[in-house]
Amino acid sequence: MARLARFSITMDDELLARFDELVRRRGAGVNRSEAVRDLVRDALVEAAWEGSEEEIVGTVTMVFDHGVGDLSDRLDALQHAHHDKIVSAMHVHLDAHNCLEVLVVRGSGDDVRYIADTLLGTKGVKHGKLVMTTGGAEL
Repeated sequence: MARLARFSITMDDELLARFDELVRRRGAGVNRSEAVRDLVRDALVEAAWEGSEEEIVGTVTMVFDHGVGDLSDRLDALQHAHHDKIVSAMHVHLDAHNCLEVLVVRGSGDDVRYIADTLLGTKGVKHGKLVMTTGGAEL
């Protein structure tokens, strides 16, 4: 394991109380130091894929009403247009109208962001989110 360095952080009491609540919700074995390390890793991963041509992996999660116009067909067409970057797709029927779709997308940070923005920006998508990550070798 790498040598650990100690440093201090100054923050107001209210922010610290909210942070401690976050740490507490994460469960046993997690302390302030581990929570800060997680936040730093997250920031480093995000910075690594912004504008990078290196390959990253992301998940696009979206909720939509399959009965709205031709929305399902439009989303399918967009996915087929990027078949070389979409590794996997999972479709879940949430109820009689709403569907959840989760896509795994692989490519450059710009490519993955573009695909996610195109899908999530499609009229009729109720909610969605892109989560990008890295293979982790550099962390």
